Amino acid sequence: LPNWIGDVVMATPALRALRKHLGPETHLVGVMRPYVAEVLAGSMWFDEVISYAKRPGPGECSGWQAIGRLRAARLDQILLFTNSFRTAWMAWRSGTRQRVGYRGELRSLLLTKRFSLPTNSHTGLPLATLDGYLQLAMSLGCPPEPPRLELATTSADEATADGVWRRLGLPAGRDVVMFNTGGAFGSAKNWPAEHFAALAQRIATDWNLSVLVNCGPKERDTAREIVARAGDRRVVSLAEERELPIGLTKACIRRARMLVTTDSGPRYLGIAFDRPVVTLFGPTDPRLVETHYEQETCLSLGLECQPCLERVCPLGHHRCMRDLSVDAVYEAVAKHLDAKSAEHAA
Repeated sequence: LPNWIGDVVMATPALRALRKHLGPETHLVGVMRPYVAEVLAGSMWFDEVISYAKRPGPGECSGWQAIGRLRAARLDQILLFTNSFRTAWMAWRSGTRQRVGYRGELRSLLLTKRFSLPTNSHTGLPLATLDGYLQLAMSLGCPPEPPRLELATTSADEATADGVWRRLGLPAGRDVVMFNTGGAFGSAKNWPAEHFAALAQRIATDWNLSVLVNCGPKERDTAREIVARAGDRRVVSLAEERELPIGLTKACIRRARMLVTTDSGPRYLGIAFDRPVVTLFGPTDPRLVETHYEQETCLSLGLECQPCLERVCPLGHHRCMRDLSVDAVYEAVAKHLDAKSAEHAA
């Protein structure tokens, strides 16, 4: 499975296709990083999970131990969603006779069935990640599958979110808008904290909704800054939570009215839980991470320097995100809130 959270979620239609096609009699093994296992926790696609890391924790194994478990399993086939030499080497070392994946320099020598990375016939760009994963599944005989992202939460995830709702005094129902401010990719994806704070103020004032600011361990200070700048008791954050597991983010997004996010992992969680999503794009290209989701609004200024795909703005001005105005984002948010209000009224 892929290593990035967003990529893992975009692989879920392909996983669903595989499970349907192979049937319950096939033993399906998922090989993944520990945090990927958190993303997929509660889903029922795998009969067995091998979770491996450089420094294994409880219930995890090292890369070498993962290879040993794969050899012991005597697998018929391995499908590689990843595009790295390392995972192709792991598949080859496992002794599995059929190893399927995309070409990539030396890794092609380690595969028995290999494909070139597909391109979009209209744009000439690489095919969107989600569609590329579905093509891999179809290469194993899976019939076409709708590109609907899909996740689940566990009872533990929901209990943790219940505790957050109590501690922060959040309202029940769908009266919370979730913000996600950053991501592991780098600062180039971040929308300024002062912009998020101004947006939170307007949502709380105009719609009488609460705003919950999500954060990872390295984003606590940014979340605190947004809350402080907003200056409204209805704007709160997860910054003071002792632990910030992915399962908590999943459960919070699942129960929110909608999500406003940068192009990072939580974007895909929102789509998988069928929440309206407004996504703010800076250094990345929306076409490469297309999800075919009707309840998403993707905002990008389309500057000459976009997309640069850099983790930090190489020109130093970061206009792609700084110049994306609060007014423009609020307008997109209001359209989704209006649509949901009409839906509730009906």
